[in-house]
Amino acid sequence: MYHQPSRNRADTLDYIHSMLGQLKMMAEAENCDMLVYLIDMAVIEAGEVARGEEQAGHRGRDPAA
Repeated sequence: MYHQPSRNRADTLDYIHSMLGQLKMMAEAENCDMLVYLIDMAVIEAGEVARGEEQAGHRGRDPAA
């Protein structure tokens, strides 16, 4: 049985992605290169997780509905 991700989880992932973007800008302003790199990896991961769940939601729907 398909379980669609909750809207709350999607909202949380969007929020995490947004906050990481802001943290990355702050780290860049302070020339913290390693921190920028690590935050950037987290930004990418958060985006991929969100897209993966979104795609799973589309696959789980009946196109005839």
